Amino acid sequence: MNFKKVAAAVCLSLVTLSGAVQAERPADFQDKYNLEEMVVLSRHNIRSPLSGNGSALGNLTPHEWFKWTSGPSELSLRGGQLETMMGQYFRQWLVRDGLMTENYLPKEGEMRFYANSMQRTIATAQYFSSGMLPVANVTIEHKFAPSKMDPVFNPQLTFVSDAFRHQAMEEISAMGGQKGLQGINDKMEKEYRVLEKTLDLKDSPMAKKDGFTKFRNDDLQILLEVNKEPAMKGSLKLANSASDAFILQYYEEQDKTKAGFGHKLTQQEWEQIARVKDVYGDVLFTAPSVAVNVAHPLLEEMNKELKTEGRKFTFLCGHDSNIASVLAALEVEEYELRGSIEKKTPIGSKLVIEKFAGKDGKEYAAFSLVYQTTDQLRDRTALTLNTPPEVFQLKLKGLKANADGLYLFKDVQQRFQQAIDAYDKLPADNKAVKAA
Repeated sequence: MNFKKVAAAVCLSLVTLSGAVQAERPADFQDKYNLEEMVVLSRHNIRSPLSGNGSALGNLTPHEWFKWTSGPSELSLRGGQLETMMGQYFRQWLVRDGLMTENYLPKEGEMRFYANSMQRTIATAQYFSSGMLPVANVTIEHKFAPSKMDPVFNPQLTFVSDAFRHQAMEEISAMGGQKGLQGINDKMEKEYRVLEKTLDLKDSPMAKKDGFTKFRNDDLQILLEVNKEPAMKGSLKLANSASDAFILQYYEEQDKTKAGFGHKLTQQEWEQIARVKDVYGDVLFTAPSVAVNVAHPLLEEMNKELKTEGRKFTFLCGHDSNIASVLAALEVEEYELRGSIEKKTPIGSKLVIEKFAGKDGKEYAAFSLVYQTTDQLRDRTALTLNTPPEVFQLKLKGLKANADGLYLFKDVQQRFQQAIDAYDKLPADNKAVKAA
């Protein structure tokens, strides 16, 4: 955040929290605006890695990974505790801002909790609702028996043509600069070396069996197929699996040295390990054409929620790929989060859209990412209005916020519609294939 620019428009109250700076709204904010609705798109909280010790992940290191409290890909015990704390914080937030009262019992249709049909997303929504509405006995809406992906949350390509592939690949290649895909991998040089060192890759079963001792920078391939998530082959995919597991292990294991397999890693090195996963997600899900494609069903769902008469609160629970693609499709300005080793979509993070009625007769909206800092995740810090999670204000390209950081709601509605309509404008040819 550029504090010089913000300070010119907004009076800031600064609170030190875990070494970070929390920007709060002006004291007279509630005199000018009434909170009418909130729509939250959440990433699930801490889960176990997507594969266990006997998988390729286990073969990347001679060390034993953390003993998880849940099965592969399922929400961990700590994840449930942390999500309950986040729900308790939102309860205090919404009570303070007048959207509900303490121990609120929502009327029919006032609040909706809808999750992807995976254990980790259903469980996250359940824990969050228990913290936010402890006496309401909330039912979590999900459409399939666990664990099947719901098309609304499934970041799959539902339209593919040769022309689309060509445009998408040009956009992805641009992330690597003049060298294209090669440039993406070249930029990962430091991150790959830190990851290899921390894994002790040279002593791993994979090294002994296949001679794999180094992540290569010349083997990145991107796969774009209809009815499938954007995918990749090569070292970055494998490195992402290790990065993901290390991030989760760092959140769970209290001994930092033990979390790094005996290596005393600096904060910068943990951030470098986490950056592998950030880059992996950016490459697959944030190219403009890809984002518009994979986020289309979720954009429609969110837009519908913002228009639903009588709705006060919506909680949609999915994945980091959902948040990343929605933000890219809505053309949010580039950002880097503070206080987290994950700089884009930290575990348990929430895209929060607040809808306000202004005393001037106009409607407004605010966009922010709310997330627990790395220290809050590791320490299981109780979240209150005095010890809040991070609230990072997001900016939409081409839209001007007012002095209080709010956009006109009609402009936000137009941006949603623009992103939704962009799906039908994706480049087609006679080989175009749409999902059934």
